Amino acid sequence: MDFYKSQESLTILEWILRSSVAFVCLILAAKMMGQRSISQLRLLDFIIALTLGNIVAHPLSDEQLGLAGSVTTTFSVVLLYIAAIWLSLKIPLFKHFFDPAAIPLIENGKLNYRNLAKAKLTIDFLYAELRIASVEDISKVAFAAWEPGGNLSVFLDTPYQPATPADLSLPGQPFNLTRPIITDGHTIHALLRELGKDRAWLASAIRPLEISSVILATVDSKHTVQVHAVRERASQP
Repeated sequence: MDFYKSQESLTILEWILRSSVAFVCLILAAKMMGQRSISQLRLLDFIIALTLGNIVAHPLSDEQLGLAGSVTTTFSVVLLYIAAIWLSLKIPLFKHFFDPAAIPLIENGKLNYRNLAKAKLTIDFLYAELRIASVEDISKVAFAAWEPGGNLSVFLDTPYQPATPADLSLPGQPFNLTRPIITDGHTIHALLRELGKDRAWLASAIRPLEISSVILATVDSKHTVQVHAVRERASQP
């Protein structure tokens, strides 16, 4: 465990071991913090990302720094992160500080320039976000807001929204959710149990193909299995 302590120099193997411990430490820290810290960077998430990066980076580049302090500090910061999230859920003041309300930028086709400055956005950036949302005219927007996660939420005015079967008084079909049930030759057993089926049923549904030869197969809410990609067999010489 010499690589774990401060050293005058480290061998290549010790550098690899130190990097491996730090990598596992970061994975555990990310799992403890939850999916939110990965999917979007809000104020608290951004601070945590910078802090953990600096904590772990230093002992990986300086052999004279021990890894014990870095690991201890990492998990201390993670605990502080979890505590801050809990406080933001329980105390409105903390919630408003860490997760401020969305800032309205467009209402009824009118730009709120004061809120645009409050969000520290330029008009060019706003129009770029509107183009990403496939909106070419600001007058068509009923409401748009800058979310705390750094995304623009856009809602078109009613005349510019796509027509739905309900608008046309047409009978609609029930929602049919399709999910992968075979990926790269491996069966998703949790989904099979949820459907109340077994591996034999799945093998029968994709016959004459073998499960191991299927790259991707999906099943919908009606228990219909579709094979989308099959592994090519090696050609015989």
